[in-house]
Amino acid sequence: MGKFPSVGKATPRCGAGMGKLTANEVKAALAKPGAYGDGDGLFLKVSKSGGASWLVRVQHDRKRRDIGLGSAKLVTLAAARAKAAEVRKATREDGRDLVAEKRKAKVEAVTFREAALAYLETHKDQWANAKHGDQWTSTLETYAFPALGSKQVGSISAGDIITAISEVWTAKPETGRRVRQRICAVLDYGHARGWRTTEAPARSLTAGKGLPKQSGGKHHAAMSYVEVSAFLIRLKASGGVWGRLALEFVILTAARSQEVRRAAWNEFDLENGLWTVPAEHMKMKHEHIVPLSPEALAVLRSASAVRLTTTDLVFPGSNGGVMSDATLLAVLRRMEEPVTVHGFRSSFRTWVAEATNFPGEVAEAALAHQNPNEVERAYQRGGLLDKRRKLMQEWGAYCANDTPTPVGF
Repeated sequence: MGKFPSVGKATPRCGAGMGKLTANEVKAALAKPGAYGDGDGLFLKVSKSGGASWLVRVQHDRKRRDIGLGSAKLVTLAAARAKAAEVRKATREDGRDLVAEKRKAKVEAVTFREAALAYLETHKDQWANAKHGDQWTSTLETYAFPALGSKQVGSISAGDIITAISEVWTAKPETGRRVRQRICAVLDYGHARGWRTTEAPARSLTAGKGLPKQSGGKHHAAMSYVEVSAFLIRLKASGGVWGRLALEFVILTAARSQEVRRAAWNEFDLENGLWTVPAEHMKMKHEHIVPLSPEALAVLRSASAVRLTTTDLVFPGSNGGVMSDATLLAVLRRMEEPVTVHGFRSSFRTWVAEATNFPGEVAEAALAHQNPNEVERAYQRGGLLDKRRKLMQEWGAYCANDTPTPVGF
């Protein structure tokens, strides 16, 4: 509470012994802004806007606490004195900090729905597009709010999450995984805001740890990493120019197709081997720096040798504009490969996990995946660039070897 203005004087009742104010004086004070003392820390505060409230001033651990007792238009003088006495007893005799207790109760009252809506409002400008934000809202409303919406966000346990998503987890595996991730993101946000004392309990909820094994789920068809280097040899001999070079660059950088297809020459620092992908080209609308391996730089040199003067795009389409994603897929189909362009990111991630000693967070940073834990993200703002540079160099060297062997062991 803020400081009181000078306290107005009231004529004490003869022999009352209970305070300075009378009921009539309280009634009269409601029309005159100011602060009026009743004794032993009890005050009537009247604002210029016409609001009036009772407050009692106490001390806890040598710190002043001003406790609100309610509106003076609803709480009588006698009731205010009784409430003030209760507050003084709780503070002086029981040693309670009523302000801290009230603050804690307010925090604990935040529901999952309220936390989710706050999260969505905070992150609304970070979605790749409006559809992405709508999908977040729709999945939470459909699968999370019915079971979790009215629960206090600080009380939600792993068991609550299992109950909420168990049906969609097996019926629609991909949707189930997204709902789980989004619930975790909301709980992490609640933890960061002080609404939860623990982090999301669902981070370890994988098959075998509370949730049943998923029988299906559509994934991007990916090539085994042990086949990638041999595939690149065939790719280089497959003919074509822009589609072939773009696909090779996708593989060597583990980038998304749209980031490569929209890449412009002014995004590259060839001297230092860095590619700065602008935020508008990224899925999560955050600028991303990609360390370039010697093999990736070699692709750029090849593209520069046939560079078009009519566009700044590194890998232009047939009409000089942005290349279609179908162009890259057509390269794979001509080579009779039943995989997707995006699947090479999975090939890279599996290689890191199974054939190297690089930590998972380095691989996730290389893939520009956002860590759902806001606290951990704060420690990763440096982007792990040096470690990612070493990782991409090893990936490039691995891809260039036509007889690949595991790296890091």
